[in-house]
Amino acid sequence: MKKRVNIIVSGKVQGVWYRAYTKDKATELGLKGWVRNNLDGTVEIEVEGEEDKIIELINWCWKGSPASKVTDVKFKEKEYKGEFSDFIILY
Repeated sequence: MKKRVNIIVSGKVQGVWYRAYTKDKATELGLKGWVRNNLDGTVEIEVEGEEDKIIELINWCWKGSPASKVTDVKFKEKEYKGEFSDFIILY
């Protein structure tokens, strides 16, 4: 079943290539959406795809990039829209 989820990752997740690793993992899983840095130091991910693949990405978020130190991963389900054609990094 297709889902849409918003994920907020906290910790040392900016300046450690977290977004690039997230893009690679999401693409590997066949997910669509985006990842960006937030002003409060968190990383935000908006993702659509198969529920099992999204769960896999959420679990992966605890690891992230080799230099990251994740302290929290929060997520909430949203209405699936099917509006993304790729997974991109927002700047």
